[in-house]
Amino acid sequence: AQLVESGGALVQSGGSLRLSCVASGFAFADYAIGWFRRAPGKDREEVAAINIRDGTTYYATSLKGRFTISSDNAKNTVYLQMNSLGPGDTAVYYCVATTPEWLSMWENPSAYDIWGQGTQVTVSS
Repeated sequence: AQLVESGGALVQSGGSLRLSCVASGFAFADYAIGWFRRAPGKDREEVAAINIRDGTTYYATSLKGRFTISSDNAKNTVYLQMNSLGPGDTAVYYCVATTPEWLSMWENPSAYDIWGQGTQVTVSS
């Protein structure tokens, strides 16, 4: 089982980025895929998650409205569209996967057993 993120970059404050996460080696349609991030010197922070089976989405309250998670099931890919980025969004962004019964604790990193290697997002002021 593998998750590969891409799309991280250096972007100016106010800009947008779209991260991609390509899944392989497991039944994508039967999983939930999420995003976490870790900023320098801080703990991992939940960002968003999506139940691939039914499309239900989950967002960190502080990010809802700026970030959008979506999936392309034909491509086994989940996207994270990030708008109005600010320096506080600078972090390594990780794609994660779990089975949907764990979504009741989607904010908890321990709920996920598949992790990608991360992609760096840097927002300059």
